Amino acid sequence: MRIKQSICYPLFMPKEMSLEALVKLSAEIGYAAIELWSRPPEFEEIMALAKRYNLAVASMSGHMSLPDGLNKRSNHDRIEEELKVSIDLAAQHGIPGLICFSGNRQPHMTEIEALDAVADGLRRIAPYAEKKNVNLNLELLNSKVDHPGYQCDHTAWGVAVCEKVNSPRVKLLYDIYHMQIMEGDVIRTLRDNIKWIGHFHTAGNPGRNDLDDTQELNYAGICRAIAATGYEYYVGHEFRPKGDPVAALHQTFAICNQG
Repeated sequence: MRIKQSICYPLFMPKEMSLEALVKLSAEIGYAAIELWSRPPEFEEIMALAKRYNLAVASMSGHMSLPDGLNKRSNHDRIEEELKVSIDLAAQHGIPGLICFSGNRQPHMTEIEALDAVADGLRRIAPYAEKKNVNLNLELLNSKVDHPGYQCDHTAWGVAVCEKVNSPRVKLLYDIYHMQIMEGDVIRTLRDNIKWIGHFHTAGNPGRNDLDDTQELNYAGICRAIAATGYEYYVGHEFRPKGDPVAALHQTFAICNQG
């Protein structure tokens, strides 16, 4: 099998290209999906265009906000309501996963206390996600370069949350770029934890740019390893091209079209 690739469309939008032209081109290249973060004003247009060109919408944000997230118990009521709305929207449009955030570390809160808080927050909404067949993907981000203070910054911590919730719909968004910065050992880690991974993101490191030979990750090998696990969801490209976005779309698909 080969992986199903998606693009975070705002990062690949040439100034002179319409949204429809980008969606059409992505489908022609061979991409299986597009994705977004928060719900933009053009949400309905994106859904219609994806359907027109036989693309899935792979992922979107489930709640606000990245630094102020699930590790703060006072946020749980708000996040539960936000996730219910997002789950309904995802179920309506066939979006398989929603991005969730641990939030930044809180003063005087231990790692175990934070882990318990995040798990308790996800446990509240997990039955609804199970009912609607939508994954809640807790995002792994680096706290070293891009997101100082972010709590869910190591795979083992995220897996511990998933194990504690113990729901088939609570998984991880394994961002390869972020986890290369924090811990490396990407292929072994994804193989060992694939049951807990509901989405992948890519970017070249350092720089968070193209998946080319100027950065340190071997994405052809990584994508072969993902495909070999039987992983069923999407690998989303979340980098800012250094040059022509259209050329980057072609190059990235070719690099990652491994099986």
